[in-house]
Amino acid sequence: MRKIILFNMISVDGYFEGINQSIEWHNVDDEFNVFAIEQLNDADLLIFGRKTYDLMAGYWPTISATTDDPTVAFKMNTIPKIVFSRTMEKAEWNNTKIVRENITEEITNLKNQAGKDIFIFGSADLASSLRELDLIDEYRIMINPVVLGSGKPLFVNINNKLNLKLLKTRIFNSGNVLLYYVTKKD
Repeated sequence: MRKIILFNMISVDGYFEGINQSIEWHNVDDEFNVFAIEQLNDADLLIFGRKTYDLMAGYWPTISATTDDPTVAFKMNTIPKIVFSRTMEKAEWNNTKIVRENITEEITNLKNQAGKDIFIFGSADLASSLRELDLIDEYRIMINPVVLGSGKPLFVNINNKLNLKLLKTRIFNSGNVLLYYVTKKD
């Protein structure tokens, strides 16, 4: 059975994006890029909410992305993607399917298919919905050594406490710390 894995970068004070959706504070270097490629090698499906999808689709197919980071761009552009949106009419980014309803059924079916893991990048609103439905199997949270003071927190609209079990950590030379968690079952 495939796992749904949430990966997000956050500030020390818990924001996944700054004011006006800024992410220029993301601490990305060669070591991070190697990690990103390794992580994408473990995925054969990416899922997004509409807002993150729009940002990703606006960047990865560009000449800038394919020039600056050709390996990640190739993977991001070729791995199949699903965008969960009730309002989106058409998905322009290649290998993208739009799902408008039955999120639980769709995710359950995807998890039961053979293949590699399914990753959620960004997409805090979608992640919160999937978290409330207990559909996320693993949380990979990379803490960047920065305090933003304000922005959008990673987890919003949480109605039930989520207990997590730490699987492992990884410290990057940049000061980023990656925490791997699974849901702790009582």
